[in-house]
Amino acid sequence: MKIPLIKSTLEFISNNDEDFVHETIEVLEHISQAKGLGDEELNTIGELLSNFYGAIEVNKEVQKGVKQTEALNSFMKRVMGSIDT
Repeated sequence: MKIPLIKSTLEFISNNDEDFVHETIEVLEHISQAKGLGDEELNTIGELLSNFYGAIEVNKEVQKGVKQTEALNSFMKRVMGSIDT
């Protein structure tokens, strides 16, 4: 996960609508099933999906009134905790 990509996606959501990100996720998930994709392409799609899902989770917290910085830190701690397990 890359915080700059999550922040950029959060800015996009703020300026537009979260539905665009959900639709992008659907397209990427569909594309990931295409025949002939190599590991590098699949890794890139997976990384993008992870960051988009992360931005959606952080945005939910921001909508509840949590400061973006706190929501990002909390999310990254959860991610790192799940990796350590």
